[in-house]
Amino acid sequence: MLDRRGFIASGGVLALTRGEAAAAPAAEAATKDSPAATSDATAGPLYALTPSEAEFLVAVVDAFIPADDLSPSGSECGVVAFIDRQLAGAYGAGARLYQDGPFHPYNGQPGFGPQSPLAPLAFIRLGIAELDAWVVAQRGAQVSQLPMPALEALLLEVEGGKVALPRIDARAFLAALLQLSMEGFFSDPIYGGNRGKASWRMIGYPGLPATYAKAIKEHRGRRYVAEPRSIADFL
Repeated sequence: MLDRRGFIASGGVLALTRGEAAAAPAAEAATKDSPAATSDATAGPLYALTPSEAEFLVAVVDAFIPADDLSPSGSECGVVAFIDRQLAGAYGAGARLYQDGPFHPYNGQPGFGPQSPLAPLAFIRLGIAELDAWVVAQRGAQVSQLPMPALEALLLEVEGGKVALPRIDARAFLAALLQLSMEGFFSDPIYGGNRGKASWRMIGYPGLPATYAKAIKEHRGRRYVAEPRSIADFL
């Protein structure tokens, strides 16, 4: 598993977000049809996830990004809300993905794209259900109920290829959750994650870079400190 420094390094300075789901009509319709209660960590309505699925993600995201002196935990930064919004929109439906075969076994190598016939929402939902069922059978508790040391040990088992699920590759599922978590943690807050611009403050990123062009000459070669600004700050 990645520590905080490794997480930041693997995510780069700022992960690009799939922003088409920020205010997706499908998400709004889902909320009207079945308004679900959420944990405090998601701080808002759920558009795609059920409450139990959200609690699963709260546990995993907080294992990826624990609260420390650098930032609040991942769920406190809105990462679960970000994931929920992405899964509720075009990304979750697989609108831009090639979903015809052949599909090869997941090998952990970058550049091959998803190796599943399932759209992201169905893939994540099935992964949550199968891993939760495996943990209940093997550990006697749901993922969201595991103490952090036990959860971290479980994720290391998954990462090491030691957990076999019936219909989904556990390593590919974990990799998808890690990717979404990085995107949510470093994204513009308008998409639901990076609440309070916590990750931007942590790495010293000022937000929309085009707004700082006039400061280049004055600060060339010197550290530039500025209050980070989101897309929402310019609306």
